[in-house]
Amino acid sequence: MRPNGTAIRAIRRAQKMSLRAMQTTTGLNRGYLSRLERGLIRESDAEPVLKVASALNVSPDAITHKETT
Repeated sequence: MRPNGTAIRAIRRAQKMSLRAMQTTTGLNRGYLSRLERGLIRESDAEPVLKVASALNVSPDAITHKETT
């Protein structure tokens, strides 16, 4: 999956959720979440992206880039 860090950060901030709160909710490392938001992780396994989507209460499509064929 190709996570969209800009979208993740925008949604998280709109919900007034801190990275620390997201870490607690997802069980993912805060450093990993920060790198994800900054676009430093271009490809990810589905599991972390699904955890982030669940924590933000959005569909995975809302926080991933469209796959090009």
